[in-house]
Amino acid sequence: MQSFTFSGSLAGRSVRRIGFGAMQLPGPGVFGPPRDRDEALAVLRRAVELGVNHIDTSQYYGPDVSNELIREALHPYPEDLLLVSKVGAERDAQGGWVSAQTPADLRRGVEDNLRSLEIDQLGAVNLRRMDEHSDGEVVPLEDQLAEMVALRDEGKIGGIGISTAPLAEVQTAIATAGIVCVQNPFSLLDQHDADVLAACHNAGVAYAPYFPLGSAFPHLPKVVDDPAVVAVADRLGATPAQVGLAWLLAHDDSILLIPGTSSVAHLEQNMAIGDLVLSPEDLADLDAAGT
Repeated sequence: MQSFTFSGSLAGRSVRRIGFGAMQLPGPGVFGPPRDRDEALAVLRRAVELGVNHIDTSQYYGPDVSNELIREALHPYPEDLLLVSKVGAERDAQGGWVSAQTPADLRRGVEDNLRSLEIDQLGAVNLRRMDEHSDGEVVPLEDQLAEMVALRDEGKIGGIGISTAPLAEVQTAIATAGIVCVQNPFSLLDQHDADVLAACHNAGVAYAPYFPLGSAFPHLPKVVDDPAVVAVADRLGATPAQVGLAWLLAHDDSILLIPGTSSVAHLEQNMAIGDLVLSPEDLADLDAAGT
């Protein structure tokens, strides 16, 4: 039977392998205030009650909204809580995503996060690569990493990560900046990033998959609709989402989950995967679905 050790490492800190992603706390499109502010605050407080000590956020979620909710719900923060953010983007007045990739942009992004969260240091900060949104000259990765290293040396961030980056960029970031985490899309049905996950595993770098169930965009395969996932869920008396997340934890011990939600009930379902045990038969059926 497959069970999990629910402890991992990120930026030299011990964290539970099931964290919380704050991206769903703002309004639709990750823009504007939440539909239900009281529920959003309750989700954050309940997450910490359930043992979450790794929250993933960004100042540009809202913008400012997710960070302000985190601050209101949890400040002063528990000593073991690791707040991880990301920089490299901004929002326009209509909620569009705007590239903010220059070293000066990255520094401003870190300082905005520190301000809105009311902290002196972020546990880690991911450089979100935005080449696909750039309408001008692409900023060299080396220049970006040099600025992130400077911010780390100044004590403003505890560790450097990278997000939405191909293998070559991840390898460069490992070699030149000593990154501690990678955030890329990965799920049972979308394993195109397997080479990056393997590189992280070999280098002792945490890997936090986004779109872990493929539910964010219409073109992504939906893990919860896969017949093998549904069958395993029925066998275990679990939800397909719980099975899809549990498979990720079983797949590689470098993986840290940051599932997000704006519902306390959904949060509790996500956290319950700590009690879910996948048998060899379950894993074989799921692995076959992912090939």
